Amino acid sequence: MKAVTLRNLSPELERALTRRSRELGASLNRTVTQLLEQALHLQMQTSEVHHDLDALFGCWTRKEAHAFDRALADQRRVDPELWT
Repeated sequence: MKAVTLRNLSPELERALTRRSRELGASLNRTVTQLLEQALHLQMQTSEVHHDLDALFGCWTRKEAHAFDRALADQRRVDPELWT
């Protein structure tokens, strides 16, 4: 991967990038990379936010979530023989 250094950023641009980075919970580097990808149409730009599954978020108890994780434990195990 290529590294790029940006110089002579205006204070407004620096503040905007820092603010966006905080909003996304991402590093400054990742934020700049994402913005460049969007500007160059290298990634899907999705501005539409769906809320159809919001009612399901956070509705499991800890006990239910633990039971779900236990049920999937075997499926999450990697079989080394398949990857050699």
